[in-house]
Order: sequence, then C-alpha cells, then structure tokens
Amino acid sequence: MKPEYIILFDGVCNFCNSTINFLIDRDKENKFKFGALQSDAGQYYLKKFGLNTDDFDTFVLVNGDKFYTKSTAALKISKELPGLYKLLYAFIIIPPPLRNLVYDFIAKNRYKIFGKTDSCRMPTPELKAKFLN
Repeated sequence: MKPEYIILFDGVCNFCNSTINFLIDRDKENKFKFGALQSDAGQYYLKKFGLNTDDFDTFVLVNGDKFYTKSTAALKISKELPGLYKLLYAFIIIPPPLRNLVYDFIAKNRYKIFGKTDSCRMPTPELKAKFLN
C-alpha cells in the first residue's frame, strides 16, 4: 500500500522523535512516511509549499498537493490513527489561532523541556522503509 501521508519533523528534537516513534508503533496500515525537515526530502517539500526552510518549529503533514502545519497537522494525523485517538480530531472545531497557542508554546520550548540530539534520527534497517530517502 502506498503511504497516503508524509510527516516532516524536526530530526534533532527528542520530543519530535518520540512522537514519530509513537506514530510508527500505531501505523499498522502504513499510511505514513516520515522525514526530517532538515533532510534533502524535507527541504524539497518545504520549498515546494513555500515554507521557511530554516524554521523547524512546526511539523508538516503532506497529503498529495496539500499540506498542514501545527495543530491542524496534529489533528489530521490523529484522525488517521486507530482506536480512541481519532476522537482528538473533534478539537478541529477550535479556531486554529487558539489551538496554535498551545502548539507554539511547546514548539518554542521543546529543546528546553525535552532536549535535543546532535543529529537527525537514523532508522533501524526494518524501519527504513517508513522514511523518505
């Protein structure tokens, strides 16, 4: 099955990497492919959609020719997860500026709160297929 979604994330952020691990563990239908914003593939998509190629304070969900960022991306991803995680999508009714207040606070402080690594995540050989080349 071809992945329906591409998730681009900050490859040196511990919180972001934990989130990607969480998603991989629940992506039994292989709906998602992943890539670091700092990677060549990540930079390609940022340029394609006219997004800042130096700002890694958000993650990006790509679905065909559409893209989503911040809380909208997170909620759209939750809608594709199994079980009760789908219920989180109900928060989409909250206007994005209000939803993004919390998102922006976490994004701006993620390194202080969760730390960061010196390099982008390197997937194990069995997980490599889930990542963009």
